[in-house]
Amino acid sequence: MVKGVFGSDAIRTVSVNKGDSVTLDSRLTEMKNDDVIYWKFGFEYTLIAEINKWNNTFTVYDDVLNGRFRDRLKLDNQTGSLTITNTTMKHDGFYHQQIKRLRKNFYLKVIVEISVMKGDSVTLNSDLTEMKDDDEIQWKFEYTLIAKINKRDDRFTVNDDVLDGRFRDRLKLNKQTGSLTITNITTEHAGHYQLEINRMRINFHLNVIVSVMEGDSVTISSDFTELKDNDWIRWKFGNEHTLIAEISKRPNRFAVYDDVLDGRFRDRLKLDNQTGSLTITNITTEHDGRYELDNDYYMRPSVICLAVYARLPVPFISSNSSQCSSSSSSSSSSVEYQDKNTYSCVLNNPISNQTQHLDITHLCHTCSGTAVLILVDVSADISVY
Repeated sequence: MVKGVFGSDAIRTVSVNKGDSVTLDSRLTEMKNDDVIYWKFGFEYTLIAEINKWNNTFTVYDDVLNGRFRDRLKLDNQTGSLTITNTTMKHDGFYHQQIKRLRKNFYLKVIVEISVMKGDSVTLNSDLTEMKDDDEIQWKFEYTLIAKINKRDDRFTVNDDVLDGRFRDRLKLNKQTGSLTITNITTEHAGHYQLEINRMRINFHLNVIVSVMEGDSVTISSDFTELKDNDWIRWKFGNEHTLIAEISKRPNRFAVYDDVLDGRFRDRLKLDNQTGSLTITNITTEHDGRYELDNDYYMRPSVICLAVYARLPVPFISSNSSQCSSSSSSSSSSVEYQDKNTYSCVLNNPISNQTQHLDITHLCHTCSGTAVLILVDVSADISVY
């Protein structure tokens, strides 16, 4: 994807998650016998690798720049493509490939991917122990400035009224490190964040996890108030990025593909023609997973993760008066003693619970004047003797 112009040559943006490997493609099928290829990094055009087919030499200079590329560079002997392994923030930047007079430019975006539950807080770390006196920091969300630090002037500013106030009262800056905390996360906060420190960039992609009960409906917001005439949206599901719905305003196309994936979405998908938001009805555990919103505005698809939980049964308590025991068994339920003769049994998951109360005088006989409560596997029934 072309994102800009560097000199007279187009820049191709390539994204990779921190820790993963990435290949900068030379787009050659095979080098010629007299080809010489140079790979350079950054605005200083530091030479990091070269190939000389005439001399049959393939060289990586992985000790330059304080060794940031050490043991990470691999050259393809046939095509001249360059692979960088185990990427870190220090590998984010511009790469230049030169073959004779032809030059190709890449911008490698190394991304820290973070997932957080809706309603929780998250801290985007600057990786600084302490800011220097002349440091300037800018935090951006999808190109929009949301926070800024100027250490020289001792100014710490959050712009939480931008983007229709979605960050209002949610942003906190760490004055020592410059890290940014976002509280009470909603799906509106999913997307791409960028930290600029002087000339260094750190990219984050925030995924929001939404919990939903089996059988309910959920709407995943597109973040658009109204789609424009040339807007397009694609909704994809799962690690295979299966297309399940799309909108293209110019030809007035609104389509759901609910027969894919063996029909698990059949008759369950609804698109909002105005905003592009996607509603999934009558949720089952088959719909648990990643949903990607891809369009021409975001630098990278916005990801919402659905966590679908089965409905809990009410604990069933039965008595067996023919047995009396002084032993007990452990259980995954929660049992609370409330007063002299009353207990409650609670089955729960992260978004719901079911409680049953028990007055043991109604169900239990006593042994030597003492009532004994025994709990068995709460995934089935709960028995009290």
